[in-house]
Amino acid sequence: MATKEIDVLLVGGGVMSATLGTLLNKLDPSLRLTMVERLDHVAHESTDGWNNAGTGHAGYCELNYTPQDDKGNVAIDRALTINANFEISLQLWSKLIASGDLPAPENFINPTPHISFVWGEENVAFLRQRWEKLSAHHLFKDMEYSEDHETLRKWMPLVMEKRKPQDKVAATRVAYGSDVDFGSLTRNLVSSLDKQDNFELLLSHEVSDLLQKDDGRWSVRLKDRNSGKTKTVKAKFVFLGAGGGALPLLQKSDIEESKGYGGFPVSGQWLVCQDEETIKQHHAKVYGKAAIGAPPMSVPHLDTRIINGKPALLFGPYAGFTTKFLKAGSKFDLLKSVRRNNLMPMMDVGVNNMDLTKYLIGEVMQSHEDRMTALRDYFPQASSEKWTLAQAGQRVQIIKKDGTGRGKLEFGTELVAAKDGSLAALLGASPGASVAAQAMIEVLEKCMADKLNDGWQERLKQWIPSYGESLVDNAALLESVRPDVLKALKLDQQN
Repeated sequence: MATKEIDVLLVGGGVMSATLGTLLNKLDPSLRLTMVERLDHVAHESTDGWNNAGTGHAGYCELNYTPQDDKGNVAIDRALTINANFEISLQLWSKLIASGDLPAPENFINPTPHISFVWGEENVAFLRQRWEKLSAHHLFKDMEYSEDHETLRKWMPLVMEKRKPQDKVAATRVAYGSDVDFGSLTRNLVSSLDKQDNFELLLSHEVSDLLQKDDGRWSVRLKDRNSGKTKTVKAKFVFLGAGGGALPLLQKSDIEESKGYGGFPVSGQWLVCQDEETIKQHHAKVYGKAAIGAPPMSVPHLDTRIINGKPALLFGPYAGFTTKFLKAGSKFDLLKSVRRNNLMPMMDVGVNNMDLTKYLIGEVMQSHEDRMTALRDYFPQASSEKWTLAQAGQRVQIIKKDGTGRGKLEFGTELVAAKDGSLAALLGASPGASVAAQAMIEVLEKCMADKLNDGWQERLKQWIPSYGESLVDNAALLESVRPDVLKALKLDQQN
């Protein structure tokens, strides 16, 4: 069988591959693109609406993005960066709606206020300081703050039910926050790509081997999971955007940059309410503070969600321990990922994070009433029979060597690329899908810099008007793009 020659192989049918494929198709419609997905349809792992928080992560409500130091000082740099990066995604989506590549915004994104809620003197002081620092910056100038019970009751009536007048509580609110159905977004992106003659989608196929040839191209063997037959493609560039499955594939590539990386898998669960009367009483994403020792993905939040067009309330996520790297993966994934070059970092992380492991195991062992008790911190009148448990997605946190050669556990995302720019993999989790556009721009800048310098930069600016400039530093630039984007995505329309 002849080997098929292509320009780009996108491994994984999630939001990252879909975003990169979309950008590449817009920058050069002549590129031959192939997307490979091991499941029978796209966006069914981490990108699926039920497998992630659906929060348009902008730093508005996520308190873990503004940590305190030992002296109690709140740092806002990460929140500023995440907010600016999410704005890039919003710009791209609004342009794709205008071009017809995406449907009307309500098909994948809906205005949902982002609220941070805390109680107790110490936490209220933290939130007040956080608001003072963030609202002083142009990116967060519209953030509101209140300790007034009546105001908070208007913002989140279910949360304020049965609160006593003397209870010390506080909240911040950004009205134009969003709920994003990343599954619907991705399926629409892939559907648009699939209409192009230069794009091929291979479902129920997985990468069984990949090897770089002397000419620098990658020979990739693909296996049809239904028939067992194999085929080979030869690609100039390979992107591994397979969520938790990216690490094993990166290891298969055997590039030098992959050495020392390992993964720490974490599972998740939601409490889900689909009672229409309850859902009607809450319209917001209300985030609190994470429990001590909890991973960032376990920050508790009570969320309005619209998934596949249907509203629901979710609370969680409740983290858990697993050895799978994918929801539809194998319990042997963790063991198979161990290599001589990452054994020591993984052992170091295992030894130094026993408290985290115990916490995750404890989460798995909780009863329904244990989980309901946590929910009632945010919804005091929650009725046990109206909430059911659902499995969320898998996440694989990054394990890598530190400056001394030992191991460290990281909770963000990281791009790992071959020095010749022929292969790149995205590892990690938070803030994930929300910043897909910026993450894929980084792929372009790291692996296709020559193309950017040869005309792609100007074309990229047509789809992302702020490209090449800093939204963190330039208030006038933000003011020139944000209002139009909010209008195009209908995020300026409040219920």
